[in-house]
This record gives sequence, C-alpha cells and structure tokens, in this order.
Amino acid sequence: MTENFQFALKKTDAGARLGEISMPRGTIRTPAFMPVGTVGSVKAMYLDQVRETGADIILGNTYHLMLRPTAERVARLGGLHSLIRWEHPILTDSGGFQVMSLSALRKLNEQGVTFKSHVDGSLHHMSPERSIEIQGLLGSDIQMQLDECVALPSEPREIERAMELSLRWAERCKVAFGNQPGKAMFGIVQGGDIPALRIRSAEELAQLDLKGYAVGGLAVGEPQDVMLKMLEETLPVLPSEKPRYLMGVGTPDDILKSVARGIDMFDCVMPTRSGRHGLAFTRRGKVNIRNARHAEDTRPLDDQSNCAASRDYSRAYLHHLVRANEALGGMLLSWHNLNYYQELMQGIRAAISEGRFADFMSETQEEWAKGDLERA
Repeated sequence: MTENFQFALKKTDAGARLGEISMPRGTIRTPAFMPVGTVGSVKAMYLDQVRETGADIILGNTYHLMLRPTAERVARLGGLHSLIRWEHPILTDSGGFQVMSLSALRKLNEQGVTFKSHVDGSLHHMSPERSIEIQGLLGSDIQMQLDECVALPSEPREIERAMELSLRWAERCKVAFGNQPGKAMFGIVQGGDIPALRIRSAEELAQLDLKGYAVGGLAVGEPQDVMLKMLEETLPVLPSEKPRYLMGVGTPDDILKSVARGIDMFDCVMPTRSGRHGLAFTRRGKVNIRNARHAEDTRPLDDQSNCAASRDYSRAYLHHLVRANEALGGMLLSWHNLNYYQELMQGIRAAISEGRFADFMSETQEEWAKGDLERA
C-alpha cells in the first residue's frame, strides 16, 4: 500500500499487460475484474464472500447512490467504505451511462443533465462538478469523469457531438477533482464506432495527464468485432504508463480478447445478473441450470473449483432452487460466477507473468468449446 495512487506496469506479453495499482486502501492486481455494487451491494452476495473470490476492488454507481440513500447521507454515515463494510478500493462511475439509458427522462445541455428520478420522479441536475462532488462525498478511491454515452448505432454527427461534449466535461471534472492525494480521476474515451473520433478523444484526454483512462461507449449494442477494432484504434494513443479500463465489459470471451489488446480493468453486472437468472459460467462454457437435464444430476458445477458454491452443491439442488424461485439459488450461482471470473483473471495474470498468455487464451477457448459435461 502507498499514500499515493501509483500504477506499475510489471510485464507485457504481446499486447497483454501485467500490472499493479497501489492506493492507500490496497493494491489492485491487473488485469482486474471489478464486481459491480450498484447501490452499495454486490447483488445476492456478502462482501466478505466477494473479497474471498479474489476481488481487490468493487464498483459503485453515482446515479443510484445519489438518489438513495443520497451522497450527503452516505457522507454523514462515514462514507461508502464504512457504510457497506468494504475497506478496500472502490471505483465509482459518473452517472454518464444512466444519462444514456434514461434518455426519455432527461434533458442535456452544455452545463450538464437534468433528469427525473426513476424512483420517485423528483427532478435532479448533474453537472461535471456535481458528479465529482457526489463521488467525493461517497469517498470513492477512483472517480470517473461525467461523460455522455450514446447508444450504437448512432448518426456520426451525434457521436461526434457527444464525444466533444465529453471532452469539455473531462476538463471541468479535472478542475473539480483538484488534488486528492491517494485518489484518482479517470477520463473516458468516447467516439462510438468511428475510429477517427476515438483517436481524437484519446489524444485530447491524454493531454490532460490524468491518473488513468477508460474506454466507454462500447458493449452498448455493437458486435464484438467492432468493440475490438475500437480498442485496437484507441489503446495505442493512450499513455502506456497509465491504467486502461474498459467500462461495462463483459463476457469471459470479451475479457480475454480485450486483455490481448491491452486492457487492464473491467467491470460488468453479467456474473451476478446471470447467476440470478440461472446461468453459470464455467471452464466448460455456459451452463443453464434451469434445463431439465440437471434435475437429477448429483455432480457439482465444477469439482476442481476452490469455491464452495461451485464444488459442494449438486446441479440437481441448484436446478431445484432456481426452478422454485428460491433466493438461495441466485446467491449460490452469483457466488460461483464471481469466483469463476476471478479465477479467470488469476489465470490471465499468471499466464502473462510466465510469457504464455496466447497459449492460455487458446487453451481456455478450447475448453469452452467442448461444452458442458455429458448427461449423468
């Protein structure tokens, strides 16, 4: 641990990067997957379980937390870390994605975005300065600039307008953030699926000399090959000595392919959301535990796993829980999925360290392609 935010790039293996972020609240091993704790909880999980899976950092959502319990209340209660009993790093997003997803409820201009709460219809205003203020009240360790994220596909003129607005907001966020020892603010590259815009966004953000950079506005409807092409265009422009975060991504395959192109950090609701709906990610690919084939299968999801949810509960029991809509089913599958994601990240880091990431990637993909176990 350190008093300042520091990123050390320890090794590269082709495009893949092995690194470490040091902060007062702990060390983040990269490539890292951040479980999503939208409203101060990783859904269906105890946070000590989340830590035991290998998570070094979790993510909180500025938009949702500002509505309830409110950032000011969180601050009065000692900050988000104290409130939720997680004394390790927390990254908060800026609310920009919600600006897109709640487009029917908002009005946007140069100053910021005015929107109606999806909870009670109350009116709120989010400016770049207010976004940083809220994240400060929450006490987050890594704060994101406010940006405008457009859905894909969109018209080029609309993508360019949003990208340029996001750049101006990044400058205002940097001023609002100021100097906060031990903490960091990341900028967000926008530009949709237009390489020239992505490059211009990355170049101008790099000039701000921020502590880290995110690639936003992907995994919003475009095919995977478009996302990967945007990474290939964008990442060479970003400073190699700063961490690179791909927001809202993704599937295990997305993660592998993005690591190969130089991404250091990921977050996604997929492991917990899928778990609550009966879908498990395993070393043999995806398993829909709702399917009748599991009804009398006494084998676990993964007898090689170090996770109790993966190793100690039968598929038959998990199938029963999910089909009966018992909360425990979603809890166990979320636990299993988060553990699988962290095992994947651990394997990625080990492979880069040993200079064999390409082999690890192909071996992992071959295992997925085999499909689930044969019927019992």
